Amino acid sequence: MTAETSQTLDRGLRVLKLLADTDHGLTVTELSHKLGVNRTVVYRLLATLEQHALIRRDLGGRARVGLGVLRLGRQVHPLVREAAMPALRSLAEDIGATAHLTLVDGAEALAVAVVEPSWTDYHVAYRAGFRHPLERGAAGKAIISARLQRPHDPGYTLTHGELEAGACGAAAPLLGVTGVEGSVGVVMLAEVVPERVGPRVVDAAREVADALR
Repeated sequence: MTAETSQTLDRGLRVLKLLADTDHGLTVTELSHKLGVNRTVVYRLLATLEQHALIRRDLGGRARVGLGVLRLGRQVHPLVREAAMPALRSLAEDIGATAHLTLVDGAEALAVAVVEPSWTDYHVAYRAGFRHPLERGAAGKAIISARLQRPHDPGYTLTHGELEAGACGAAAPLLGVTGVEGSVGVVMLAEVVPERVGPRVVDAAREVADALR
């Protein structure tokens, strides 16, 4: 801690992070041990966070992340979209295909940013807000692949005709971005994805990840 930072705010944020990392919640005693502070401090932190709906406590007294976090989370998409746009524009223009940033939303993949190339005669229409199951399409499969951490993974995923007949896709996961799970990819009308597209998508995903750190 430095003179310019707030110890109380720091502890409150640490509580939220600890609760976000568990599915079953934490008790006051568990939080006290993890934070290295007494139970009275934890009670005060939880009471304040609960007033803002950032945490909730179940009947057993275990604290969990509250619904108020969702309201804050809704503002994440515009920030992520803004950070990703330069890399997506470059990718779309370089490949001549529609580029997109896709994030996980429950069991679905949600396109939050889309850039179409400016110089092609035709390209796949793909819109922000488009959803599909994670297990279908290059964008979702790239995310699943990153979760599995398979050995000898080339770093990108290729698919053909899974979301739209005659269209193929390539996508690479965002890696090393805390709190953001997603992928960067392109979708094009082609029988086969050109060889250079996969590595280029990996580079774009790395650029977006760097912009988000």
